[in-house]
Parts: sequence; structure tokens; C-alpha cells
Amino acid sequence: MPYGFYVSAEGAHAQSTRLEVLANNLANVDTVGFKRQLAIFQARYTEAVEEGLTDPGTGTIDDIGGGVMVTETKTDYSTAPWKHTEIPTDVAIRGQDGFFVVQKDDENYLTRAGNFQMTADGRLTTPQGYSVLNSAGVPITVNPFDPTLRIDESGTLHQTGVSQQLALVKPDSLDDLVRVGENLFRPLSEPEPLSPNERGVASGYLEQSGVRPTSAMTQMIQAARALEANVNLMKAQDQMLGGLINRLMRTR
Repeated sequence: MPYGFYVSAEGAHAQSTRLEVLANNLANVDTVGFKRQLAIFQARYTEAVEEGLTDPGTGTIDDIGGGVMVTETKTDYSTAPWKHTEIPTDVAIRGQDGFFVVQKDDENYLTRAGNFQMTADGRLTTPQGYSVLNSAGVPITVNPFDPTLRIDESGTLHQTGVSQQLALVKPDSLDDLVRVGENLFRPLSEPEPLSPNERGVASGYLEQSGVRPTSAMTQMIQAARALEANVNLMKAQDQMLGGLINRLMRTR
């Protein structure tokens, strides 16, 4: 099989992965607090270089390039624009380091989505029903019949005679976060509480999705064209190989 066929196949696979990532981003263009993903490409060495038969940079026929591959999918944690909702339980975090803490199936997760809701029994939850935790690691409960509820700029909930802080934490490194779906992240190490100087939120605002629709659509078109080009190259090389075999068979 021609080496170029494998290079084109690897390129097609890389572009297909990129399309999947972009499609997922676009599907979450309206998801509050969503962080877009990026498919990271890397040029491959030739098979001869990877097997140690030659050194990279020699310029020989064994060092003509090995195509590209997707090495990983990373998350872009850049702060997205805010939307003013005037809903007291909607909260946006200032800066990109802080995260809310929510509890799902007795396990704590981090999220940037602050579109919280109050249940009939006074629990503060995510739209999926997961409890929002306070700084003591306890699910937040309030009086659902007391209209005085407000959240100040430090992330402290105030209600008649009661005050409690939203849990606001930051991981040791953003690379320690693993996406688990539903706009949640699992920290690989214990996150640290934000210091009083770092705590900053805005009640009545929501951080929107980090996906830029126009840019994502443009990238999808580029990826689709690159995928098509690689598939066409595979077809052309397959036809050339088939023609060569037919000619060899006729000479016998």
C-alpha cells in the first residue's frame, strides 16, 4: 500500500476528529458557562523516523513528513461575555480561575454555569437538580418564601437573619480538570477556596457560552474541505494502485 495512502488516511481521521469537536461546540452555543474545546494537531514523523531507522531533518526520502494527528483535545477556559438576566439566583464569576461547586451522586464537581434555581423546599440547585454547595461543603438551603434573598459581590447569600457563602474554588491547574458532561468538571486534585480578595461575582448575570458561532462555522467548513481533500487523495492513490496491478497482471 502506498505510504501516501496512510498519510492521507491519517489526515482524514484528524479532520474527522476536529469536525466532531467543532460540532459539539456549536451544539452548546447557547449553553450557559460552556467552555469550548480545541482539537490540538501535531505533525507526525515518518515511520522510518519513529522506528529509529533515520534521524529527523536529514531531508532524505525517509524524512518527507508523516502527515498530522490529533494529540489531544483541550478546553479553552477564557471568560465569555455576560448576559444581564436580573434573576437573583443567576450568578457570574469574575475572572477565569474560579468555579462553583455542585454535588452529584455524593461527588463534588466544578462548573462555571451559574444559572441556579430554587426548589420548592428551598434547595439551591443547578437546572439538572444538583445541589449547589456553600463554603462549608454543605448544600445550600434558603427560605423559598422569603423574597429578601440576595447575593452580594463576594458571593455571600443574604436572607433575613441568615448569611452563607457560595463555595468558590480554583484548581491547582486548569489542566487538572476533566470534563464529565452536563457542563461539569471533575478535579484531579483538591481545589483551593478562593481567597477573600479573589472572590468576585455578579448576581443577576450569567456567563454565556465560550463558543463563537461564526468562527466555529468557518472552522467547520475548513475542516470539512480538508477531510474531503484527504478522502479524494485516498481514492486517487487507490485507483493508481489498482491500475498498476492491472498492468502488471496483463504483462504476465
